[in-house]
Amino acid sequence: MQLIMKKSKIHTATITGLQLYYEGSVTIDQELLEQANILPGEQVQIVNLNNGERFVSYTISGERNSGTIELNGPAARLAAIGDRIIIIAYAMLEEQEAISFQPCVLFLDDQNRPANLV
Repeated sequence: MQLIMKKSKIHTATITGLQLYYEGSVTIDQELLEQANILPGEQVQIVNLNNGERFVSYTISGERNSGTIELNGPAARLAAIGDRIIIIAYAMLEEQEAISFQPCVLFLDDQNRPANLV
């Protein structure tokens, strides 16, 4: 049996930009993607702490060390600049693998700088 498990999470990221007329996606600072073990193009769930919106998108690599967290396309209507969000990536794991699997969780400060890595 396979289980869908949390693989990676970027916790309390702050939205820095919204681009409505853009290919739908979420642009994330490349350094943050790497630290959270999320690949460009990977499917992610986004949870908006300010308004409760939950939606699925995919990642695009943003400028390294820029702190960029930008919603693009229709997702830009689901948040405001300054909203705090959680970005979650999942993986399908066999039950035995899932028992010992440790996800990567990256906590950010209000400037989208890593606060600590779990």
